[in-house]
Amino acid sequence: MAFNGSWKVDRSENYEKFMEQMGVNMVKRKLAAHDNLKITIEQTGDKFHVKESSSFRTLEIDFTLGVTFEYSLADGTELSGSWAMEGDTMKGVFTRKDNGKQLTTIRALVGEELVQSYNYEGVDAKRIFKRG
Repeated sequence: MAFNGSWKVDRSENYEKFMEQMGVNMVKRKLAAHDNLKITIEQTGDKFHVKESSSFRTLEIDFTLGVTFEYSLADGTELSGSWAMEGDTMKGVFTRKDNGKQLTTIRALVGEELVQSYNYEGVDAKRIFKRG
């Protein structure tokens, strides 16, 4: 339940390069770099309710650890995958529907921050959130 709460993006590392590797066009990459993303996480046992609010959209999703679900990124890329707990971290493994390639996302608490790490086709990026 440590992930519970509201988190506001504070900074990013290599995020634009990651989005480029994902095939996001330059205009959308520039906008996404300043999306003011806020994530609200509510965990009850192995069930999660996540609300993502940004300058572009608001999305609410419900998922259960280990159960595959469908998800669309802000640029419209459709994914299918699931989240699992690995120790104190959440690991999401998702497959793109358009090309079958894998996107891995890890959420971990580091001190007072939520660090969301991404890997796609050998490119790593991070978005660091503070409680808010």
